Amino acid sequence: MKRLSKEKQVQVIAAMTEGMGINAITRITGVAKNTVLKLLVDLGEACGEYMDAKMRNLTCKRIECDEIWSFCHSKAKNVPEDKKGTLGYGDLWTWIAIDADSKLVPCFHVGRRDAEAAKEFIDDLADRLANRIQLTTDGYKPYLEAVEGAFGSEIDFAQLVKLYGHAPDEVRYSPAPFLATKKTWIAGKPKRKLVSTSYVERQNLTVRMNNRRFTRLTLGFSKKVANHINSLSIHYMVYNYVRIHKTLRCTPAMAAGITKRVWEIEDVVNLLPEPESKPRGPYKKKNREMELV
Repeated sequence: MKRLSKEKQVQVIAAMTEGMGINAITRITGVAKNTVLKLLVDLGEACGEYMDAKMRNLTCKRIECDEIWSFCHSKAKNVPEDKKGTLGYGDLWTWIAIDADSKLVPCFHVGRRDAEAAKEFIDDLADRLANRIQLTTDGYKPYLEAVEGAFGSEIDFAQLVKLYGHAPDEVRYSPAPFLATKKTWIAGKPKRKLVSTSYVERQNLTVRMNNRRFTRLTLGFSKKVANHINSLSIHYMVYNYVRIHKTLRCTPAMAAGITKRVWEIEDVVNLLPEPESKPRGPYKKKNREMELV
């Protein structure tokens, strides 16, 4: 099969990371849907492997964590009976960590919202850090055991709980009125004025704006959990290495000291492995045609 040109690959990935859906990309670029999905899988895996290798020995000082909801295949109430309880059908949660200073996203985890997912996510985060950090999460209880198991006493940990009133019943999608915040000390000596989840909550908005699979009330939701993960790998590769943060005036990866330059989409596409060329065998002439033998 002839490989998609580099120019077209860049065009597809640029559209994908600007919040465009797969079907819209095929209409705009003229690239077949299966080809777009194949590029999503191949590049997503390459980006995931690259960030997994590079996001190590990080010197972050303040980390914020949160979870963002989405769904795969169908909403929970519409999941077939034989698929209930299977990951990739119904509710899907993305656990996100962000460095409050460099705005780097060192890792994310896609799964359920339970103690097992919390442990996998926090263990992964701990493996990437080179020093003691101050960590802030929301009040979700599984964080307590997960953080203790991953960091022990070598962490300054606090939780921020936001208190809301009752939302008016007639306003379906309006948030409940905000009342107050409650900061709870958990471990170490976290600085009270630095206990915040504002940056990671803003990162949740960035995901919903730039990844069509998270856009509410559309048909852009993921149908396969593997494609969902690969799309996030591409999103965070572009977010960390390509996009210049308006406050920092450099990319998060530059602010964190992981790279010294601003990447282009083409640099991300270059992470794709070179296609394997099939060796051609000897041929013979038969009926004035060349045939492989």
